[in-house]
Amino acid sequence: MFTPIVLHTGRLPLLAGHVRCLATAAGPSSKSTFREALAAGPSFGQFISGKENERVILGNTTSPRLPSYLKTSIPSGASFNKIKSDLRGLKLHTVCEEARCPNIGDCWGGKKGATEEETRSAATATIMLMGDTCTRGCRFCSVKTSKNPLPLDPHEPENTAEAIRRWNLGYIVLTSVDRDDLIDGGANHFAETIQKIKQKAPHILVEALTSDFAGALNHVSIVAKSGLDVYAHNIETVEARTPFVRDRRATFRQSLRVLEHAKAEGVQVTKTSMMLGVGETKDQVMDALKELRKIDVDVVTFGQYMRPTKRHMKVDRYVDPSEFNMWKEVAEDLGFLYVASGPLVRSSYKAGEFYIENVLKGKGKARRAQKLLLQEQSIRSATLHMDSKK
Repeated sequence: MFTPIVLHTGRLPLLAGHVRCLATAAGPSSKSTFREALAAGPSFGQFISGKENERVILGNTTSPRLPSYLKTSIPSGASFNKIKSDLRGLKLHTVCEEARCPNIGDCWGGKKGATEEETRSAATATIMLMGDTCTRGCRFCSVKTSKNPLPLDPHEPENTAEAIRRWNLGYIVLTSVDRDDLIDGGANHFAETIQKIKQKAPHILVEALTSDFAGALNHVSIVAKSGLDVYAHNIETVEARTPFVRDRRATFRQSLRVLEHAKAEGVQVTKTSMMLGVGETKDQVMDALKELRKIDVDVVTFGQYMRPTKRHMKVDRYVDPSEFNMWKEVAEDLGFLYVASGPLVRSSYKAGEFYIENVLKGKGKARRAQKLLLQEQSIRSATLHMDSKK
């Protein structure tokens, strides 16, 4: 009979005469493996020669890499810090933060090297009304989504107007999440905010970047008649890509109807925005621009789609800056009052600067008039040439 030997290690007792064996044979030691790998690698002479034998690439090599021109600096500055502080104090939200816009420091900071007053007047902030949670789930957007967002804050219109009065900005953009849970889609809340701003700071120009209000044009009318200066609604992409980019409740034709109705209600300037790099073709972009001109949209912007997180739609391609320049020229030739086009351009990017310099000063209208005059002169010249041949 075997006598058990008890080991004071908290393990089961071993029986004398028995040898513990491992299930697998012992492999080579780590030291010997390292020596073999070192011996099989490049020599010291090869290492210092600078010649690459093999290059190991880490990460995802199938997706396009972020170009250097899309990298931005960390935001800072007095104007930036004041706007951020006031937003937190009044419990307001901005699409600049919620959508992770790369231009937040550029827009909130105003012009570099300018006086304090010039900086404030050039700075643009985009306040997001009706909370930070959307009822829709577009595949490109990083804003939170829910079927039942929190109720509207009845003090938000007053708080928003007070914040804007403090900032003394020259231009403000108001936008909102989609609120399909509300009877009017939030149109009256939007209109009340605009009216409060005009009461407290009548000199400030107001742009309203609205949802499509689920196609309810009577709700579009409420905002259009509120006293705003620019009515904006984004088509986001071309018609063929809309089902793959936007929420299923949003359609290209519905967005066109919103913009057309706003202009019919007497809005002076209508505006929209398109993302590039989501799988669109040049012919599709051209068709979209022509459709926008048919309904007399005045301003269009082009920007690069940038994937907010890995849960969102992938970037199809990074569009070269030269292509953005090309679309700017094409859109201007089609008769748009103003075109902003570039990799980092967003719908509200420096909107105040663009509007003040190109609309209020009449540059856009003068350019359009000049083109019409040149066209008329060309037609007359062609007619005279035909008559001379007769």
